[in-house]
Amino acid sequence: MMNIVIFASGSGSNAENIIKHFITKDTGTVVAVFTNNPNAKVIERAQKLKVPAIVFSKEDFIEGEVLQKINSFQPDWIVLAGFLLKLPESFVAAFPNKIINIHPALLPKYGGKGMYGMHVHKAIVENKENETGITIHYVNENYDEGNIIFQKKVAVLVTDTPEVVAEKIHELEQRYFPEVVEKLITNTL
Repeated sequence: MMNIVIFASGSGSNAENIIKHFITKDTGTVVAVFTNNPNAKVIERAQKLKVPAIVFSKEDFIEGEVLQKINSFQPDWIVLAGFLLKLPESFVAAFPNKIINIHPALLPKYGGKGMYGMHVHKAIVENKENETGITIHYVNENYDEGNIIFQKKVAVLVTDTPEVVAEKIHELEQRYFPEVVEKLITNTL
């Protein structure tokens, strides 16, 4: 059984979906959720599902305290699900090829610092893209530059607003993210 730790900064719908996915599985279990946002809804979602939620500051991350705390959970995999801070190089080095992230666009397009959530969806609509999607990728020391594990596309209609694009992306995330995580940790991807 693989131990999974999720990092999230916001509402936590993807985190909740992954936790629920693994509740009935013998392949992995979510042992903790870490967040840098003391007001994040992910805290409440995790607690309802009896998963510890650990809040930390950016300074805790930089100074290595988060690395010490996370080691007490003995994680095999770390999943970033809407986590907005850049991981320190020392953190990435401690878990080589064991940290994955989901991005709401088809990388390498629309990635990098500041490209998350509605910022991505607005850029896609403004640039009149005819498709977008999700990318699940390994995390390295740069934003959204790790090797791609999985991508799924969806059409963008000329009538789509950024909000409509966000709904389409959310549907893809909910459908594919837990399944890809499971295939990855069981080495069946």
